[in-house]
Amino acid sequence: MAAVRRICVFCGSRPGRRPIHLEQAQALAAAIADRKLGLVYGGSSLGLMAAVAEATLARGGEVIGVIPQALVDKEIAHQRLTEQHVVGSMHERKALMDKLSDAAIAMPGGFGTLEEFFEMVTWGQLGLHRKPLGLLNVDRFYESLIRQIDLAVAEGFILPANRALFIDAPDPAAMLDRILAFEPPPPGK
Repeated sequence: MAAVRRICVFCGSRPGRRPIHLEQAQALAAAIADRKLGLVYGGSSLGLMAAVAEATLARGGEVIGVIPQALVDKEIAHQRLTEQHVVGSMHERKALMDKLSDAAIAMPGGFGTLEEFFEMVTWGQLGLHRKPLGLLNVDRFYESLIRQIDLAVAEGFILPANRALFIDAPDPAAMLDRILAFEPPPPGK
């Protein structure tokens, strides 16, 4: 597996109701910057997305945003990034975020976060990449989702080898340790 130099982080454009989500976004950013890794994210100035970008920048880290023109038009693009790529669509956004990163982590978020993460998992299942992927299970946020995925494995809808396409961890330091040590499973069928 290639070395991890940049990590894509999918997360909410809202901060969530509990302070722990912002705290953990800042902790993930610190862990990324302290390990001299770059951050790739959705380019927004809102919610957890802004928190992870600003905390990475504050520690001298590289932050690359990728945002569709439609969101730039709504004036939510972050203005102080290392690089900001403006693309034509959400599909282009995901493709470029994938191209620019060597791993991906999903923090708590909504439909967009889940969709982006599971598209990366699906691409891994199809053999389009062999990148480490992780669900940052902040305060058990993804516990029910992980149980649902494990049920899909037990019911025969997901191969056990494909369940191994992503990892989960409860905190940023543990997540980065697991991402950096990740060995992708053999390609599934």
